[in-house]
Amino acid sequence: MKKHKIAVIVGSLRKESYNLKTAKALIEMAPESLSLEIIDISNLQMFNEDLEATPPNEWVKFREQIVAADGILFLTPEYNRSVPAVLKNALDVGSRPYGQNSWDGKPAGIVSVSIGNISGFGANHHLRQSLVFVNMHTMAQPEAYIGGAGALFDDEGKLINESTKDFLHSFMVAYEKWIDENVQK
Repeated sequence: MKKHKIAVIVGSLRKESYNLKTAKALIEMAPESLSLEIIDISNLQMFNEDLEATPPNEWVKFREQIVAADGILFLTPEYNRSVPAVLKNALDVGSRPYGQNSWDGKPAGIVSVSIGNISGFGANHHLRQSLVFVNMHTMAQPEAYIGGAGALFDDEGKLINESTKDFLHSFMVAYEKWIDENVQK
């Protein structure tokens, strides 16, 4: 079985981010056929088409990391019923220059993580809209909305809630199948 390289994009920059903690938990429980690596988006300059003449090195490296990945796993908090600006910026940087969309055809998964009861529903669905436009094949089921994140982790950042662990494990099993069926050969 081929080991698929998965770029993990975390849409929160906060050091104690629940999305980052969840990403680390998913990396630990990833099936053998998936190799997950968090790609840092914190240093991506805001997209400005004028910079394409000589793109910032961070843009070039980011685009190369996305192209090299077999699939993408997004983790997003919800800011004002949408995705954080840093995540939208990463999508914009990766989709340019025109005709060189780094995201094109990649299979994706989305997990939204929030301290609230709505569990990042708005962000999850806004992100899906953008992924359609950049031609990513996004896993539909199971949908992953993780609410009440403040009570799911211990002081060291480890996921301690057993039902959440079970759900995320089943999500990763489905994601593994999704990647295997949809990765570009």
